[in-house]
Amino acid sequence: MNDENDMDIVSANAMQIIMFSGDARESCKLALDAISEQDLKKATEMLEDAEKKMVKAHHIQTDAIQGAIRGEKQDYNLLFAHAQDTLMAVYSEIHLTKQLIKIFSSLDKRFSDLEKKY
Repeated sequence: MNDENDMDIVSANAMQIIMFSGDARESCKLALDAISEQDLKKATEMLEDAEKKMVKAHHIQTDAIQGAIRGEKQDYNLLFAHAQDTLMAVYSEIHLTKQLIKIFSSLDKRFSDLEKKY
């Protein structure tokens, strides 16, 4: 395989990471929208969808990292760096959304318990 083909593979992998991460970000946004509508079931479903998409993106990144560990030549690729930035940013969004679901689930339970008392 020549250097040009290697770069094409790296760029193609980067684009896949960006696409899976972007799709996960959209699912995460839908989860946040569902939280704002007090639909925690839908929020949880959307978050699970986001996590599945992130697993796909993460596997592509992990394969590239393992290639570097095996000694495969890896030139710097701006698109791949952007893909990794996107991946990490969406991971942060997912973690925050998880916490918001926990918080709103807890509040929902407290309000429900209060309503039962009165």
